[in-house]
Amino acid sequence: MQTELRDILITMRDGVRLATDIYLPLNHRAGTRVPVLLERTPYDKRGTNHGDFTLADPQPRAKPEIAREFAAAGYAFVLQDTRGRYGSEGTFTKYLDEAEDGADTLAWLIAQPWCDGRVGTLGLSYGAHVQSAMACLDPPGLAAMFLDSGGFSSAYHSGARQGGAFELKQLTWARKHALLAPETAAVPQRKAALEAEDIHDWIGRRWRAGESPLVAAPEYEHYVLEQWDTDSFTPFWRRLGIYARGWYDRFADVPMVHMSSWFDPYSQTAIDNFTGLAPIKRGPVKLVLGPWTHGQRSVSYAGDVDFGVEAPLDGNLAPDYGTLRRNWFDRHLHGLDAPEHLPAPVTIFVMGGGSGRRTAEGRLDHGGTWRAATSWPPKEVVSTTFYLHGDRGLSQAPPDADAAALGYEFDPSDPAPTIGGAIASGAPVMHAGAYDQGATAARADVLVFETAPLVEDVELTGRVIAHLRVASSALDTDFTIKLVDVYPPSADYPGGFAMNLAHGILRTRFRNSFETPEVLEPGAIHALVIPSFPTSNRFVAGHRIRIEVSSSNFPHFDVNPNIDWREPGAVPQVARNSVFVDRDHASYVVLPIMPTRG
Repeated sequence: MQTELRDILITMRDGVRLATDIYLPLNHRAGTRVPVLLERTPYDKRGTNHGDFTLADPQPRAKPEIAREFAAAGYAFVLQDTRGRYGSEGTFTKYLDEAEDGADTLAWLIAQPWCDGRVGTLGLSYGAHVQSAMACLDPPGLAAMFLDSGGFSSAYHSGARQGGAFELKQLTWARKHALLAPETAAVPQRKAALEAEDIHDWIGRRWRAGESPLVAAPEYEHYVLEQWDTDSFTPFWRRLGIYARGWYDRFADVPMVHMSSWFDPYSQTAIDNFTGLAPIKRGPVKLVLGPWTHGQRSVSYAGDVDFGVEAPLDGNLAPDYGTLRRNWFDRHLHGLDAPEHLPAPVTIFVMGGGSGRRTAEGRLDHGGTWRAATSWPPKEVVSTTFYLHGDRGLSQAPPDADAAALGYEFDPSDPAPTIGGAIASGAPVMHAGAYDQGATAARADVLVFETAPLVEDVELTGRVIAHLRVASSALDTDFTIKLVDVYPPSADYPGGFAMNLAHGILRTRFRNSFETPEVLEPGAIHALVIPSFPTSNRFVAGHRIRIEVSSSNFPHFDVNPNIDWREPGAVPQVARNSVFVDRDHASYVVLPIMPTRG
């Protein structure tokens, strides 16, 4: 018989009580101590997560069902609503209370008569953020971790902002979860006011206090505006919960997995945490990067592209996700000789190599395969310079001495659209994954640079780093990059298929420092360095490597109005932006090329 304790209220250091459910092992006897697994979530401790399914059973399973399964395997499984969510007391402030609340919960757990003093943590997305926040305090009892698609290394640099620009998924998330807040359920007028607002009407507008779709949920409006308005890398962004890299020396030294995927906004966070922690911890510390969107580890596709039978975690890395996690904790909490599904420090999926045909489900068969490595990026990677040319070519040859700059008008009222990418929580205004980028490449405000058709396969594994020489008529503007795998025309795709792989963005006032913004000198040439998100892709012979340069990627990011940000109420303006491609002012990208294996 299984013992379940519902809505136990655990008191935090400030007196706020968090609702907690406890699932003890089958036939648990009083006085018997067992290892504990803890999952803290803002998404309802008795709810269902979209990612909790398997390839064999695509119906997501509820958290209590998963908890009972772990309890049957000899664990006490603990589910907790985070502060201000569902059954818990207090006011929800996204990210910033999780370190202390997690540590206080852990202290309570290890004092219980059924806990053997060892606690493992697990969870997806926000459920990973809370883990890294708590681990920064190195709380007693923390013994193993499995962080899936989250755990901020630095939210300013990846997750809330990128390159100084604000990720608008924070807006769609806030609106959705303000509707699900306990305060909303308790006040019908608040719910009606929130439901009356259409996020599509607001996504392209700059929100202000009292001028947003969250006016009826002031606690959600407040934290969103604090993140949006704090655009420089101030001490706000170095706080516990959103800046693990500032606590790596203190970060708990326990076995940990950092798992994410190429079309997930937390792939860079997972990499940063792995590369920052693996050299200084006994661990073991593991990194896993698949070809999926956020939490969708048991499918073979992302967007309009399929990656083949090797793509799902199920049957390739482990029998399924539940088995992978359970065996991880069996090894590191129970001390069992459980299967080691991640023997190498790094396990990545290299996309590409498929037939290029349209599958029965209507997706591009891009293919791919798993690879083990000892480091990220793999030590074999060779950083190779490719220049942007005036004829829109991309090659290792130096540019012409007299090549004219390439320019375009960037109108903030007509931004280049987001078509897939590394996104989460963007619905209903944007969706993650790989899609044909033909619509963006045809725009006048997008510069396209391509290699000639490749004569042999080329693998890129790592980050593309763009070094651009640019000028603008504005005091501030944005520049964006996108890495694309261009398929040639075929019977299934007569116009070819331009598959997005990775993006980058830089708000130019942060070109020299994220701490100290500087205006541009209109018309002057400025040097920008724009790193892309990570990826791993095999460009097969006959394909082209494409780099797109523009000044917007909306609604993934907020649109720069091309004004002096220091002047409140300044009117947005069209910017004339140029990229220089001559020999004295060369623009180029550094590609992470993996040498061909014999």
